[in-house]
Amino acid sequence: MKQLYISDSKTFKISRSKIDLFIDCPQCFYLDRKLGVSRPSGPPFTLNSAVDHLLKKEFDIHRAKNKAHPLMSEYKIKAVPFSHKNLNDWRNNFKGIQYHHPESNFLIFGAIDDVWINDSKELHIVDYKATSKAGEVELTDAKYHDAYRRQMEIYQWLFRKNDFKVSNTGYFVYANGQKDREAFDAKLEFDVKIIPYQGKDDWIESVIMKIKKCLDSDSIPPSSEICEFCFYRKSVEAAF
Repeated sequence: MKQLYISDSKTFKISRSKIDLFIDCPQCFYLDRKLGVSRPSGPPFTLNSAVDHLLKKEFDIHRAKNKAHPLMSEYKIKAVPFSHKNLNDWRNNFKGIQYHHPESNFLIFGAIDDVWINDSKELHIVDYKATSKAGEVELTDAKYHDAYRRQMEIYQWLFRKNDFKVSNTGYFVYANGQKDREAFDAKLEFDVKIIPYQGKDDWIESVIMKIKKCLDSDSIPPSSEICEFCFYRKSVEAAF
């Protein structure tokens, strides 16, 4: 098996999602990034992608006018969508906002949804989310919400490393599909809410160096105790 990662070789790309994979399960990360054996992929979230695409188009209309979106005004956010020549690259899943981390020789990157700029010329990192649940959407202590928080913090860190002035306050634009309408009528209606989040990126550097140590090792690290993929793999092995 040809290794993807070889120690002290050329710069190695690590995406924001792969950092989160390492946190979720070091063994799955090692198999993926070093040995090229990825977790099975699930079905694409095409409805979420559609919401993401339409929100970008909607905020881009106001970006072109250098005006706040009505939702931003409703939540008393004194900012406007940020215009920058690299915005399309920052949104591209294969490019994103990038930073070469010299200590690890990793090229860290992540694709953002949006950036706003406030009156103090600070950037607010913005991420779009979509769901369908009863009641108000909010950030909880659920595991996937922890991943959302880390996602925001990595984006904030990447922009800071690119010499932008970045506010600790990021925003989740959360679209909640409503299921209490009388009929479908060939349309799905959403309530859209902005949730502020105070990010802290002081954990990122140490995790990057742990990733470096993990990839430099010739030993497969232990799996996470709660990793469903590792549990399934070990159960299959035990069955034979």
